[in-house]
Amino acid sequence: MLPDTLRLRHLVCLFLFAFGFDAAASDLYTEINRLRAGGANCAAGGRLPALMPQAALERAARALAQGDELQHSLKAVGYRAARSSALWLKGDDVRAQAAGMLAKQSYCPQLQDAGMTEIGIYLDTRQVYIVMTAPFAPSVGVSEQTAGRRVLRLVNRARATPRTCGNTAFDAARPLRWNDALAGISLLHAEDMARHNYFSHAGRDGSTPAQRVERAGYSYRATGENIAAGQMKPEDAMAAWIGSPPHCANLMNPVYTEMGVAFAIDPKSDMGVYWAQAFGAPR
Repeated sequence: MLPDTLRLRHLVCLFLFAFGFDAAASDLYTEINRLRAGGANCAAGGRLPALMPQAALERAARALAQGDELQHSLKAVGYRAARSSALWLKGDDVRAQAAGMLAKQSYCPQLQDAGMTEIGIYLDTRQVYIVMTAPFAPSVGVSEQTAGRRVLRLVNRARATPRTCGNTAFDAARPLRWNDALAGISLLHAEDMARHNYFSHAGRDGSTPAQRVERAGYSYRATGENIAAGQMKPEDAMAAWIGSPPHCANLMNPVYTEMGVAFAIDPKSDMGVYWAQAFGAPR
């Protein structure tokens, strides 16, 4: 065991060593955001927000330095990214040289990627790893009411033209009207899928689309359901349904006279955004 005085000196050296690395990383965060804003050789094409340091990304960067792969390291630290990229610098006294190395023109496009918003840095005496990400943040970008109007308009535009869904040909059909009850039924199922992270026409209680419609008190001659997941725009959800023969058949079914649609968001779920669309022909 070391004498008390030597042990204290050892601890102080370790503290200063760690503090020096933290200070170097802090300086590098500042320099990267200066380059992102158009400093040195990185001419800015527009105003970009500063990259925000994240502890999880620092841990991911450390894992890269230990030989891990980017996507695996992000998953291991519990960070979900919509997009990600990494930079690796190496060389003698790279801590002191890193800012100058990044100022070279070749690194500017990555540093000025407008889609990236968060950053983590790991550095030691011979290497620097920089991880930049756009965090997974699902958003439809419009209100529920606006999304509903858009989907209804797109459905009626699709129904106005004859089309083939899989192997089944459909004539043009009359436009559908909006129904608030069907929209409410759709919202409940979309929220359940998002909250409990599943994707199915069957509810967690084993209910079918028809049973959920009956449960809500909607009296029908015919009913059907479309679901989609992962689409951030009403237009993308609609495109997914047109591309799926059974969902396309629901859209074109001439028996239906009304519909409702809704979406729900949960960033902890696999797909982020879940859509449900209920069709009906009332009695």
